[in-house]
Amino acid sequence: MQALPPGLDPDLLRSFVLVAEGGSVTRAAQSVGRTQSAVSMQMRRLEEVLGQPLLVRGARGLSPTTHGEWLLDRARRMLEMNDEIISGFRTPELVGRVRLGSPDDYALIWLPEILARFAQAHPAVEIEVVCLPSTALLHAYDEGELDITIFSLGNERPGTQAERLWRGPLRWIGAVEHPVHLRRPLPVALCSGPCPWSRAAEEALVRSGLPWRVAYSSASQTGTHAIALAGLAVTMGLSGSLPPGLRVLGEEDGLPRLPDFQIALRVRPNVPLAARLGRHITEGFRAEMETTAAVA
Repeated sequence: MQALPPGLDPDLLRSFVLVAEGGSVTRAAQSVGRTQSAVSMQMRRLEEVLGQPLLVRGARGLSPTTHGEWLLDRARRMLEMNDEIISGFRTPELVGRVRLGSPDDYALIWLPEILARFAQAHPAVEIEVVCLPSTALLHAYDEGELDITIFSLGNERPGTQAERLWRGPLRWIGAVEHPVHLRRPLPVALCSGPCPWSRAAEEALVRSGLPWRVAYSSASQTGTHAIALAGLAVTMGLSGSLPPGLRVLGEEDGLPRLPDFQIALRVRPNVPLAARLGRHITEGFRAEMETTAAVA
């Protein structure tokens, strides 16, 4: 019978991640409570197990090799799963209901995988998801109707404390089969009510000198997507997972550049279920940002 390959010790991976992120064996040793020589020995052992050099010394300390970069991403995910498993068995089972708010497009793009992982870790927790525009979600949160909410930054009141989850460019969106972006004046579908995305689109169009008109408005991204799919107008949104039949439009299509926007998170203090779900949401968005950066 062929011998099985050796498994990867989580302690080795944890030390490797600390060294790779901090560029120093000394700092990693302090974090894990080991001596510098012990951590150096762990790195040599890990390289022996995998058969490749993982770290190289440069002007700014230790940094991952090409193989080390490949391992670093997967080591983080393995340790996250390892810690989640241990935590799931050592901490009391969470039971109850948590109320989560999200704009409809964010719910469609990001929440399915995040909520699936949360349900696996905490099967006794019931999640109520409320999809509304960001302004309505923030109002509901302030009124105590939500325990946690995702929203587009720029809709909150001045001084509001929130955790930044994601940053990326706002994009023009149009139908694949309808060259509506060539019409003049340009028909545009905007969000109804106060919306930083709509303000940014209007300001960009005014600066560009492009003739345009507000052809349609909708309270939800789903509504503006439907208008764009019908070939009635262009709209704007994030370039994440678009419905079939829609594509991102840019300066090469004759449209002005739009600014970056951020997605943020508010979590009600002293609500354990909200805090736990908030960590899952933060980790999910961080993984997405790392994946996007790696692809870029």
